[in-house]
Amino acid sequence: MLRVLRACWRVPRMLLHALLGLWVVALRFPRLAEEQQQARVQAWALGLLRCAGVTLELRGRPPRTGPVLLVANHLSWLDIPVMHAARYCRFIGKSDVQDWPIVGTLATAAGTLYIQRESRRDALRMVASMREALLRGEVLAVFPEGTTGDGRELLPFHANLLQAALAADVPVQPVGLRFVDGQSGATSFAPSFVGDESLLGSIWRTLSAPGITAVVHFGTPERAQGRDRRAWSQALHAAVDELRRR
Repeated sequence: MLRVLRACWRVPRMLLHALLGLWVVALRFPRLAEEQQQARVQAWALGLLRCAGVTLELRGRPPRTGPVLLVANHLSWLDIPVMHAARYCRFIGKSDVQDWPIVGTLATAAGTLYIQRESRRDALRMVASMREALLRGEVLAVFPEGTTGDGRELLPFHANLLQAALAADVPVQPVGLRFVDGQSGATSFAPSFVGDESLLGSIWRTLSAPGITAVVHFGTPERAQGRDRRAWSQALHAAVDELRRR
């Protein structure tokens, strides 16, 4: 009963927070400078976590400036707001997200770069767009697994998007994500969103939980140092796997 009451308290708060985000995007964003927009995105993400009963814990050092490409493991619908709350960055997302109600509007306002994963031609376009953004000094972020995992084992990384960091000759910083139960201190699978799980079910489990800590562990940025994208991807996979277990 307590879990239901907890979720019923958090649901309207999250909806109001989402509507507030839409209002800011529609009326305030056009008048804000880029740095102010980024600060708004980070503040909104922190507010969303509070509404969901999620506490943010940072480990390591987030990048102060770009250019840098962040690579992280992917667990949940919460990963993007968690990463934004830790350090504003531009995500590489699937093109269908752009058409989602509310979420698509907010993701676009947050600077998401969209890719049609099934199109090789679009993948080449995205690598070029990422390279240009990195050369402008931006902080980008990708989930190289390509889909969410259950948090028990790290899925193989797709190396394609590392080509942009290679072409721009910029560092890549590994990031480990983990959700921890606020009472037991054990890994929490409440926010998981994998396989046949529904998004609404994942959201309800998260909002019903007594409290969750989102741990974001930033590793040491590294350059390719002569490695091709496949070898570099394997090294980054090992680094992310270690960070998410700490």
